[in-house]
Amino acid sequence: MTVTAQPVLPAIVPETAPFSEEQRAWLNGFFAGLVSLDQVTTLSPDQAKGLIPDAPKGPLDDGDDGEAPWHDQTMPLAERMKLAEQRPFRRRLMAAMAQQDCGQCGYNCEDYSNALFLKTEERLNLCVPGGKETNRMLKKLFEEFGDTASASAPVSEVKPKEVTAAAPGRSRDNPVVAKMSGRYLLNGEKSEKRTHHIEFDLSGTGLDYVVGDSFGIFPENHPGLVDAVIAVIGARPDAQIGDKTLREVLHTDVSLAPAPDSLFQLISLLVGGERRKKARALAAGEDPDGDAATLDVLAAVKKFEGIRPDPEVFVEALESLQPRLYSISSSPKAGKDKISLTVDLVRYVIGARERRGAASDFLAHGIEIGGALKVYVQRAHNFGLPENSETPIIMVGPGTGVAPFRAFLQERMAAKAKGRNWLFFGHQRSDCDFFYQNELSGMQASGVLTRLTLAWSRDGDQKIYVQDRMREEGAELFAWLESGAHLYICGDAKRMAKDVERALVEIVAAHSKRSSEEAVAYVNALKKSGRYQADVY
Repeated sequence: MTVTAQPVLPAIVPETAPFSEEQRAWLNGFFAGLVSLDQVTTLSPDQAKGLIPDAPKGPLDDGDDGEAPWHDQTMPLAERMKLAEQRPFRRRLMAAMAQQDCGQCGYNCEDYSNALFLKTEERLNLCVPGGKETNRMLKKLFEEFGDTASASAPVSEVKPKEVTAAAPGRSRDNPVVAKMSGRYLLNGEKSEKRTHHIEFDLSGTGLDYVVGDSFGIFPENHPGLVDAVIAVIGARPDAQIGDKTLREVLHTDVSLAPAPDSLFQLISLLVGGERRKKARALAAGEDPDGDAATLDVLAAVKKFEGIRPDPEVFVEALESLQPRLYSISSSPKAGKDKISLTVDLVRYVIGARERRGAASDFLAHGIEIGGALKVYVQRAHNFGLPENSETPIIMVGPGTGVAPFRAFLQERMAAKAKGRNWLFFGHQRSDCDFFYQNELSGMQASGVLTRLTLAWSRDGDQKIYVQDRMREEGAELFAWLESGAHLYICGDAKRMAKDVERALVEIVAAHSKRSSEEAVAYVNALKKSGRYQADVY
């Protein structure tokens, strides 16, 4: 089919886009029917996909082979972008994502990148695990391909797209209100950690869920942190920002975590000389003083102490406060209208100041029992129990990674599933960090938990981790896999997940007489068949 170019149509697809002149002409005509110059269509990515296959050369049918070798959450961004550098623009956008398919953005990684490409989504800062690194790469890609849209809209202008008629509580853009009904500490007194079991009452919300799903919560910033920021910039807490005060906006609407590039751009307009050079360097992603990684909003305004930005301009330079997702640690079969989480309090010291994760601190200290908060259920992307309840499962979940597996075990116990269940759990110390010890021991005694393998990294002179225990049990673990077992991991994406996969490859090679290359292929085959699933963060 020959497409005739129509010069009267707006050039929506830039000339630098990876299409022929004929393809670009067709795309300009296609998009002109969907998008006006001042209004983005409200089609969802799924709706848009439904239109594309009928087109002779639609924007998602761009000759790409569909493979995504960069879709590995343990791979550094630079390596991912290298793998995608010869791919179409939308595929490079996908490579810039954190590759966790966690759903915090409201999509999976591929659908988020497609939505950005199709302009059904304009917000570039939704990839929470990718953070500033992903946000910067997305901006760079859009600049490279001549996109004229604002790369980071001011907080006051960022509004959720009404792209779908999602039921209340089914997406970040349409949360419901639930109450926290319980909270208790899981660690003993000697523990170096503070991990809470937190329960919520879903009655009246209309929410339901299945094991493997995640629970999204909208946190609030600590009041003390808010007041400290206001004091440093010399503003009045009651300064009006729209229909809210400055203090209210900083408390509930904007992130005070890593300082965004836009804040340093603002600072560069308020200072001069050497300080301006440093602010501009930080805005460009450089690190002039070697402290860029430590600069949250409070540290940034302290670094450039003396600035007195207009409160409204200051707020516009900050990112919106994103919801956080947590693996659900309960089964709906264990309690009607109840849901639970297992949450580590994130805390660390930089200089003389203790810092805490906004969401974990909010859940631990910022909300009282019986208090209400905005929540939603995020359906799992390829993470859930096998359809056949007789299929054996192997679960590897150190620390809070045990959360979804507690839910799995509760589900299988309630359903009287016949499949065998093996849990690898580990933490620092057995006497104070054995989460759900009585519950797991009871499941083991009843036969629901077929095997429980434990690893403690601080109990002796030698640190033992779950991957070490996997190697010790390698012959039996491989036998389970050969009998059809599904393997699950939950936990840290950068270290634990990588170490566990490396151990798994070694186990397959050692106990099947396969080469390393063949063992890697075996593990990859498990992934493709859905028998190796990960919930990582």
